[in-house]
Amino acid sequence: MGRRFIIESVLVAIYGQLLVPGRPVEYILPYSTVAELYELKDSPEPVMPDPQEDAHVKGMIGELITFFEDPLNKKKIERALTVPWRKSPPILVNDTVSFTVINSVDNAHYGESFDPVETELILTALHEKAPMLTDQVELVEKIIQAEIPVQIYDVDDFEFAVEEGISADDFKNLL
Repeated sequence: MGRRFIIESVLVAIYGQLLVPGRPVEYILPYSTVAELYELKDSPEPVMPDPQEDAHVKGMIGELITFFEDPLNKKKIERALTVPWRKSPPILVNDTVSFTVINSVDNAHYGESFDPVETELILTALHEKAPMLTDQVELVEKIIQAEIPVQIYDVDDFEFAVEEGISADDFKNLL
């Protein structure tokens, strides 16, 4: 069985290595982060500080949007959007990567300390009993300070998380 991670959709566009893991991986994407791709693609604000990197990442965001808009993938995603916390059937990306879109709900439980997307990521990690994958050091620090019982990995530690990270059973035992 492969590893499962809660992740923002945009990170898949930024970090191409996430699509070529050493073993099977399922990325669980809160739907709000999929919808956010449209805003990021069309925004005049840069996603990356370097203009060339920004153009590349926005191109990758466009490819990801096209992937999600494929009729079969779109149908799977729309199924998830009918009920809170419903998950789409797996959306296969390649032999080792699949996406599952979840209709997560921001219930403002962590609203004072975290923005809505961060809150949905945290709640999804708790709901799915799966670790989060992020590149936001500040988010990691806030989660630790708030003593929220979620496992979280930095994107730089992705290979470790895939190969040596805790299993779903280990994670359940932490709670």
